[in-house]
Amino acid sequence: MDRLTERFEEHRTRLRAVAYRMLGSSSEAEDAVQDTWLRLNRTDAAEIENLGGWLTTVVARVCLNVLRSRDHRREEPLDAAFSEPADSTVDPAADAVLADSVGLAMLVVLDTLAPAERLAFVLHDMFAVPFDEIAPLIDRTPAAARQLASRARRRVQGRSTAAEPDLARRRQVVDAYLTAARGGDFAALLELLHPDVVLRADKAAGPSREPIFLRGANVVARGAAAASVRAAVTQLALVNGGIGLVMADEGRPSVVLAFEFVDGKISEIDVIADRERLRGLDLVMVD
Repeated sequence: MDRLTERFEEHRTRLRAVAYRMLGSSSEAEDAVQDTWLRLNRTDAAEIENLGGWLTTVVARVCLNVLRSRDHRREEPLDAAFSEPADSTVDPAADAVLADSVGLAMLVVLDTLAPAERLAFVLHDMFAVPFDEIAPLIDRTPAAARQLASRARRRVQGRSTAAEPDLARRRQVVDAYLTAARGGDFAALLELLHPDVVLRADKAAGPSREPIFLRGANVVARGAAAASVRAAVTQLALVNGGIGLVMADEGRPSVVLAFEFVDGKISEIDVIADRERLRGLDLVMVD
């Protein structure tokens, strides 16, 4: 068992990289790697000729199942998406390296691909897995797997170049907004908001349990500056593929802020706290 553990650990970094590029979530990637380890333990390792290839195939199959089940899982509470990975050895610095190596825009574009396209593209183009090994995972012929990867490659190349600078700029604006809100910095908030910015909040977001509508940079900035306590438990996230914010209480998501932009400034803020609306969001936390 000790030897098997050592051999598995030799491949862990690669497996996490495959899973992260497939799923776009550090916690889900770690879960997929852990599931792969459990499956290895239920297998006679002595019969595995190429352990690295076997592990890559298994983790890819696990990730494919996760991608195919995501629509179903969105009907369930989101608590698990914000919980810490079960493995306490996860290194936050390693997560940051993974995120930087892929790029936010790349993750957003990958998320638009069908599961089979994403698997074919990630395994072949990023990890040099041959198409004849990819094909059985998606129940396709090697030629069909090649076509899926080619189609995905064209979509990625066509969208990531334009998306990366735009997404990076928006991340900087939202990050600065969060910093200003945490510090109650009214002046800094004004600089980030469009003069005609609109804020909409659903009934669950405000203390009056009535929808909130605010217009104008001054009033929106005052509200954000007054919410420094809530901002302290807020993190950057991808909200349906765009940069947003998630407030969490003891790891439990409670409020999501989605943003729109005009001329590089925040023009709309949608504050979502209703549980049903939260369940319909595609959320990925950003380190």
